[in-house]
Amino acid sequence: MYYQGVKKIIVARSFEKSSSFLGDIHPLLERLFLARGITSATELDRTLAKLPSPWLLSGMEEMVAHLVIAINERQRISIVADFDADGATSCAVAIKGLQLLGAGQVSFVVPNRFEYGYGLTAEIVELVKQQAPDIIITVDNGISSIEGVQAAKDSGIKVLVTDHHLPGHELPAADAIVNPHLVDDQFPYKSLAGVGVVFYVLMALRSRLREMNWFEKNQLQEPNLAQLLDYVALGTVADVVALEQVNRILVHQGLLRIRTGRCHPGLNALIEVSGRNPQTIMASDLGFALGPRLNAAGRMDDMSLGIQCLLTDDPALARELALQLDELNNDRREIEGVMKHEAMALLGEMKALDEHHLPAGVCLFDASWHQGVIGILASRIKDRLHRPVIAFASAGKDLIKGSARSIPGVHIRDVLSDIAALHPKLLSKFGGHAMAAGLSLKMHDYPAFALAFDEMVSQRLADVDLEQKILSDGELTEQEMTLEVADLLQNAATWGQQFPEPVFDGIFDVVQSRIVGQRHLKLVLRKPGSDPMIDAIAFFVDQPERWLGLRQIRAAYKLDVNEFRGNRSVQLILQYLEKIA
Repeated sequence: MYYQGVKKIIVARSFEKSSSFLGDIHPLLERLFLARGITSATELDRTLAKLPSPWLLSGMEEMVAHLVIAINERQRISIVADFDADGATSCAVAIKGLQLLGAGQVSFVVPNRFEYGYGLTAEIVELVKQQAPDIIITVDNGISSIEGVQAAKDSGIKVLVTDHHLPGHELPAADAIVNPHLVDDQFPYKSLAGVGVVFYVLMALRSRLREMNWFEKNQLQEPNLAQLLDYVALGTVADVVALEQVNRILVHQGLLRIRTGRCHPGLNALIEVSGRNPQTIMASDLGFALGPRLNAAGRMDDMSLGIQCLLTDDPALARELALQLDELNNDRREIEGVMKHEAMALLGEMKALDEHHLPAGVCLFDASWHQGVIGILASRIKDRLHRPVIAFASAGKDLIKGSARSIPGVHIRDVLSDIAALHPKLLSKFGGHAMAAGLSLKMHDYPAFALAFDEMVSQRLADVDLEQKILSDGELTEQEMTLEVADLLQNAATWGQQFPEPVFDGIFDVVQSRIVGQRHLKLVLRKPGSDPMIDAIAFFVDQPERWLGLRQIRAAYKLDVNEFRGNRSVQLILQYLEKIA
C-alpha cells in the first residue's frame, strides 16, 4: 500500500441514485449500499429467516437419506477435513452438529499437509480405515477426489461429499454430493464456504428428522443449530468467500453469538490470545486475527491441533491449545518474512519490479521455502505486483507444490485447466477457485510450466485493466468524521470479500507524524482550512521514514474506532498515501 511497485490510483465507486427503496436510513449508508449493488431493503436483512432453503442444493435428498440411516443404525462416521480454517471449522460443525442430531460415533481425520497433501486420497482412505467407519463424509474437499472416493467404495465404505470447490470434468462416484457449483444446482448463491455447505446439510437433516418425529420418539430435545454459527462465521470469513447475502447472514449471526458470550470455548480462547474484545468483535477480526492463528496449525504443523481447540468444551484446555496456535502463528510470521525477502531478491534478478519487464504470470521457487507458507507468500507478491503469482516449494521426490493467487479478471483455476488441456503431462494435479488454487508438478517440468503459465495469463490480461485502483466511497465531511458515524458504519452491515468495508479519500494537512513499532506510521491530520484534528495510522509501511515531515497528503482510509484503556476515539486507518507537499 505504501511501497514502490505497480502504480495505484484512487477511483470513486460508481452508483445510480435511486428512490428510497432502502427505507429510512442514513444518507451515507444509502450511498454505500447503492455502490455495492444493493437493490432492495430485503437484501440488508440479516435474520436467519432470510436464509434460502437447504433443499435447493442438489444432492441434498440423497445426502440426508444416507445420514438418517446412519443415525438410526448407529453407524460409524469419519469426517475427512481440509487442513485450513474452513476445513477445521467445517469439521467442528460436522462433528458437533451430527452429535446434536443423534449420531453416536463420529471421528475425524485431517490430512497432514506435508505427508499426504490435500483431499480424500487413496492414502488417506487407508488411514481412515483404521477407524473402521461405515461412512466417510468429506468437508471442504472431495469434489476432485476421484481415486480416493473409489478406493473407499472398493473397501465397502459409503462416501458423502460436501464441498464448495469447483468441480472438474469428472465427478467422484460418491453416494451423495452437495456442492453449490454442481451443474443445474438451484441454490441461489454460489459463494458458500465449505463450512456453510456442511451447516446447510445439518439444517436439512434436522428438518427431515423433525418430519419423522425422530426427536420425540427418541426423547431428545430438538437442537438449536444456531449454536454452531460462531464456527460458521469464522470459517466463512477466513476462507475469503464472497459475502453475498447468505454469507452476510451466517457471519452476522455468528458474530452476535460471540458478542453475547455464547460462543465455544475454543473460539473464546482464540479471541483472547489475539487480544480482541469479544463484545465488539468484527468480521475483519475473524479474518485477520483468528483465522491466521487457526490456519497456522495446518501451515506449520498439523490441523488436528486447531480442530481440537475448536471442539473442546474445557476452557483451560482451549486456552492451552490457543496459546500453541498463537506460537505457531508467530513462527509462521518469521518464516514468511524471510521468504518474502528472498522472493523480492528473485524478482529483482528477474527485473520484475520494472513494469516493462514484468511477466504476465509470475512463478517463484526456492528449494528452502516452507510448503505451509507459500500461499501467503503468493498473496503478498500478488498484492505488490498486481499480477497472478504462483509460489512453489519442494515436496520431495522431484515433486514441487505451488500455491497460486490471482487478480480480478483472471480465473486462476481456469488458467491451470487450460494449461493441463494443452500440456496433459505437465501438471500432476490441481484445483481451486477463481482467485486461489493449488497444484503439483515435477521439478524438471518447472521451467516449461513457468513459460506456459506466463503465456496463458498473457492472453487473459489483454482484456484486464492492470492499473491498480483503490475504490473510494468519496469524501467524508468534518461532521461525518465522528464516533457516531464510525459506529454506524461498523454495525450497519457485515463487510467483507466482494462487499467491502467503506473506504473514503481526501486531502489532509499533516500536523504531526512519527514512527511507532518500527513499521507503523502514526499521524495527526486535519482537513485544509479546518481546525479539528483527527488521529490516523498506517500499518506496515515500507520505509516509513520517507513519510515524515510532509505537510500535506492525499489518503484513502477507513473510519475506525480506537479503544484504549476504556476510552473510545475516532481514527483513520490509512489504506494508501500520496505525497502532495
